[in-house]
Amino acid sequence: MNHPHATSATPEAATVSGSEATPHPPGTPAADGTTLAAPAATSITLAVTPPAELHRLLSARLGAAARAWLDQALDEAAAHPGAHGPISVWELRLAEAGRRCGAAHADAARVLILHTARADTQALTRVYHQGTADERRAVLHALPHLVPGPEARPLVEDALRTNDTRLVAAAVGPYCARHLDAHAWRHAVLKCLFTGVPVDRVADLARRARGDGELARMLGDYADERTAAGRPVPEDLHRVHTLALTPAAASTPSHTTDDPHGKES
Repeated sequence: MNHPHATSATPEAATVSGSEATPHPPGTPAADGTTLAAPAATSITLAVTPPAELHRLLSARLGAAARAWLDQALDEAAAHPGAHGPISVWELRLAEAGRRCGAAHADAARVLILHTARADTQALTRVYHQGTADERRAVLHALPHLVPGPEARPLVEDALRTNDTRLVAAAVGPYCARHLDAHAWRHAVLKCLFTGVPVDRVADLARRARGDGELARMLGDYADERTAAGRPVPEDLHRVHTLALTPAAASTPSHTTDDPHGKES
């Protein structure tokens, strides 16, 4: 395979970034609405940051009015968790988060509301299918905090069928790494390459890709197709292909659902 320039699409990760000493006023969006930006560089990922820590970091960046709204929304979610009637009060707050907290803060606010409401798989599925793309993305970020088992896998699979790069980037987080089987996970990696989502967004990439001969074959075929068509091969593809050709460590434990050497589904 040749090593031409990488493709240019680089959707940002869903993170809270910046210095705690620098509040970020509500209503000031980041480039794609998924980060909280500030001059000093510290960054955390919504899907893996403990909710208490996420709440602390978000509160430090919100203005007084937005912070008061968030506290009220979380109090309501705690008082009325789960589903109450056709639409629960906390679901209404999910829809308001962008307007109340600003696009740069809305993902984090929604994850906190979902967590405080203790949304189960049924509630998350309802929010995902009835909500906007922003709300769907928040559900995907919240999955590792709320669903320990594979029950919410259909939501990840649905997101991976879209061409919305921000949904795809959210879908390949820790929940995907834990619960997609080898066949589905390989196609998730390819989806990132097809759509220009950086493979840095793929949680646990090194462990799952290493020594995966079938993934190496799929990547090689894709690279050959692009080369034959006179199109550049993404640099990320070379990176994952190298991982897939690297023998897996002998001590790597086996897994029932996410082992790259398991049976195809």
